[in-house]
Amino acid sequence: MNKINKKAQINNETGLGTNTTLSGGGRFFNRDGNPNMDVRGMNLWERLNIYHSLLTMSWFNFLTVVVIYFVTTNLLFTGIYFLIGIDHLGGLMEVTGIELFGEVFFFSAQTFTTVGYGRINPIGFAASFTASMEALTGLMTFAIATGIMWGRFSKPKAYIRYSKNAIIAPFRDGIALMFRMVPYTRNYLVNVEVRVTLAIHVEEDGQRKNRFYNMPLDIAKANTMTANWTLVHVINEESPIYGFTKDDLTNARAEILVFVQGFDESVSNTVVSRTSYTYEEFIFGAKFLPMYHPNEDGTKTVLHLDQLDAYESVTLPVK
Repeated sequence: MNKINKKAQINNETGLGTNTTLSGGGRFFNRDGNPNMDVRGMNLWERLNIYHSLLTMSWFNFLTVVVIYFVTTNLLFTGIYFLIGIDHLGGLMEVTGIELFGEVFFFSAQTFTTVGYGRINPIGFAASFTASMEALTGLMTFAIATGIMWGRFSKPKAYIRYSKNAIIAPFRDGIALMFRMVPYTRNYLVNVEVRVTLAIHVEEDGQRKNRFYNMPLDIAKANTMTANWTLVHVINEESPIYGFTKDDLTNARAEILVFVQGFDESVSNTVVSRTSYTYEEFIFGAKFLPMYHPNEDGTKTVLHLDQLDAYESVTLPVK
């Protein structure tokens, strides 16, 4: 506590707890912006939000869930048709064994999707009722799946990537903490605002606690963001880490929390993004390398996204 700059502005509006265990609880946010939280104490089914899960999971996992649901549902109805009796399905080919199972399974799939090629048809009340219920299930399923697919495609998202490290670099006549970000699609943002908060562990009255401080940026707002943007926090007399060494940041388990908000014109909606850098991801004595240059005829700017993390070592000024 004695090393913390008395001029630093405390931030009590983070929504994060101040109490911590002696060993700490890891970082507050993962690099992808998700909270580093393991939620327990309630039944999984009570906490389960199927719509949110399907909306936020990866495309591979989403398509896997769709395929598993489709196959499982048709296997269930195939079993029901066998329980009713396959003699209640007209048009079956004279086959046995696995081929017969395939005939009934694909009839179920055709009914579920309402394709209905017509060669196989239900006979009697039980088979016809089962086929109608399957068709209803299919209609409702595809209506829900269509809505989720649209939600996944249209969901507002800040397509921003952040540098792997935050660096301590020479800046003007002193030093500054820097990191940079870049939009990686054509979803360009306007009215972009960035807020950075320092989270550290301190010892008060023999107890370890979390403390949060604002980290003012040299430039925190931009009318538009179409290329890379290097965010700079000047480490001066107003900075909460003024006078901190690398060991001080390590002992305090320092983490900077980054919150970005902007307006995406393509979807006419506000989007947010967040990430964090821990003391292990700070590089002392470095300078980012340029990411862009003019093209051959000087008519456009070439932006190299693969250079987002590129830096070179430099010597920090000594005061």
